[in-house]
Amino acid sequence: MELNNHFITTKRPYEEGVVEVFRQAIPAGQVKQATLTITALGVYEAELDGVKVGDALLTPGFTFYPRDLHCQTYDVTQMVRDGSVLTVYLGQGWYCGRFTFDNKVQIYGERPAVSWILTVEDETGVHTLCSDDPSVEAAASPYEYAGLYDGEVFHAGGFDREVYPPVKFDGPVPAVIEESAMCVRLREQLPVQAVTRRGDVTILDFGQNFAGVLEIDPAHMNGASLKLRHGEILNADGSLYTANLRKAKAELVYYKGETTQKYRPRFTYMGFRYAELSGVEYEDGLITAYAVYSDMERTGQFQCENPLVQKLYENQIWGQKSNYIEVPTDCPQRDERMGYTGDGHVFACTGAYNFDTEAFWAKFLKDIRYSQMDNTEGYVAPTIPAPPGKQGIGFMSMLGWGNCVCIVPELLYRQYGTDRYLKEQYDSMKAFVECEIRHMGGQNLWLGVSLGDWLAMGRDVAFMAMHNGPVSNAFVVNDLRIMAWAADHLGKPEDAAWYAAQLERSRSAYLQAFVNGDGTMKDDYQGAYVMALQMVIPKGDLWDKVFAKLVGKIKAEGMQTGFFATEHILPLLADNGQAQLAYDLLLQEDCPGWMYQVQHGATTTWERWDALRPDGTVNETQMSGDNMVSFNHYSFGSVGKFYYQYILGIQPAEPGFQAVRIRPFVDLRLGRVSGSYRSRAGEIRVSWQATENKATVYVDTPVPAEILLPDGTVHAVPAGQHDYLCSLA
Repeated sequence: MELNNHFITTKRPYEEGVVEVFRQAIPAGQVKQATLTITALGVYEAELDGVKVGDALLTPGFTFYPRDLHCQTYDVTQMVRDGSVLTVYLGQGWYCGRFTFDNKVQIYGERPAVSWILTVEDETGVHTLCSDDPSVEAAASPYEYAGLYDGEVFHAGGFDREVYPPVKFDGPVPAVIEESAMCVRLREQLPVQAVTRRGDVTILDFGQNFAGVLEIDPAHMNGASLKLRHGEILNADGSLYTANLRKAKAELVYYKGETTQKYRPRFTYMGFRYAELSGVEYEDGLITAYAVYSDMERTGQFQCENPLVQKLYENQIWGQKSNYIEVPTDCPQRDERMGYTGDGHVFACTGAYNFDTEAFWAKFLKDIRYSQMDNTEGYVAPTIPAPPGKQGIGFMSMLGWGNCVCIVPELLYRQYGTDRYLKEQYDSMKAFVECEIRHMGGQNLWLGVSLGDWLAMGRDVAFMAMHNGPVSNAFVVNDLRIMAWAADHLGKPEDAAWYAAQLERSRSAYLQAFVNGDGTMKDDYQGAYVMALQMVIPKGDLWDKVFAKLVGKIKAEGMQTGFFATEHILPLLADNGQAQLAYDLLLQEDCPGWMYQVQHGATTTWERWDALRPDGTVNETQMSGDNMVSFNHYSFGSVGKFYYQYILGIQPAEPGFQAVRIRPFVDLRLGRVSGSYRSRAGEIRVSWQATENKATVYVDTPVPAEILLPDGTVHAVPAGQHDYLCSLA
């Protein structure tokens, strides 16, 4: 794309948090058509005559900059007139600002750069104005600082910093510059729910933990400046808790000027429920909160009469909104907000019921492909986009994370009925699995240090480093299964035979290494049992023995699963005659458990089961010298899959729901239940209500369905509405 040739920057010596400002006057007659196409190595926001162009945020988005960059095209016909001025704000963003939990700067480049082409058609013809034209000038920036983690310091009246003139950018520009298929935008407005004065500060409670921004209206300021600090929870004394932000300041500082224009941060977003205001008195209208997340249309709904079960459903929805921001992040508040592959695939099925996530995953799979090209072993990193440069795997395999490359394309095929992503990702999947095979050596297993069933209660990093094998290698076996199936589906018989043979070798090695004949796992923790049953052991006598041991452990220990096994534990139980136990785990109010979080005021799902301990203190367990506790982490929100596929019972019988299987598991403790999923084939609706000995079930399906009722009867039905009354005796 021609944008490659027009990048500009300045020669300013690097200083973290600087925002450059460029302006271009637009000579035009009677404008017939005007189009702005723009991108940046960094983050840009464009204005015409002081009015924001478009409604996208954090543009052009986060990609693997060495190989891929997004751009946006805006129709600005109604905004351009003779003498209009284009203003472009250029921040450092993910490209060269402070980023990753290592708090590094200049990760992808030394300084930010921007490129645009403005095409204007008037009565004299078509005129093209570019970012590297002599008419572009640098201007004073109102930003003292702007960064993803620390926030912004903004001077509405101007800030005194030397202005450096624009120069041609001489750094590397990716070969691929393409239009973005989705963007981050402002979403719900969240009103202030409570205002509490504490000495010199005021605590604002928005009633919901979320990822978003605060907008300031200077018309309601009764002082010269204000500061807003963000936090997820409050300390016991009512003050703002910020220890879990680690090195992120997460604050906005605003200095009033003559303008009455509202201020909204351009180069950051925060994860928070509470804001601490200082510098001015709070009054209605001063602060407005907005959620932000990537484009995705809501497709799933769920309602039930049990308020705790309903709240958990809503919490996982907000977890997705908060962490689907350009990439599937781990959390929106601390100095991280990185695209974690493991967290991403764990929640991917739930997320694909909640929202239409096809475009989101298409973008992230592309990020994986481009990042993987620079890995010396063909591996997929735990965070994507990966840092640049030729890197290998390192000390820890992180099995369970990069396996996203195989798991998600299969999921998208089942959910949306398209094999596009199997085709596009096949070489990437193959490179990853071949890397796994190389690391097996002659053992047919990859044995080494990893994190296993991450954040399982009572199992620390040291334990998992030594006992991760059955979890890590369950993912390896699953990858081989997917590759054998994908190769066969795509007409690659040699590959299909190769991966099928390796699958059997690795499965056999797994059973010998990790499973005893009596059904106990040699690494005797619940995550090992769940992952072996879900991904490795064939149905039969051994499977039954291992499952029985798991059921016994759950009854004796309660639920003790981590990031990976939690996604599967309730479905595994329900599918195999233990639906009552599955519901007992869902509904238990002790820690660890989902209702424990809800009972302790959670409005999203937590990173740790015991992020808040029973005594009310925060679990500030150290990880690499910093605490690691997020109250907005969607991995344990993978329970949403159980809501859709088991409580409602909506499952695809054919890819893309061209035929469906409806099998609701009823439980009196939920009261009346209803919900829906808008699939590619149309909207599927289910509702049910149970009494001591009867259940009524309603199904509305747009396609043929197999309905399995709680009384064990099976009904093959055409598209349409179907009502049933069945016995529970």
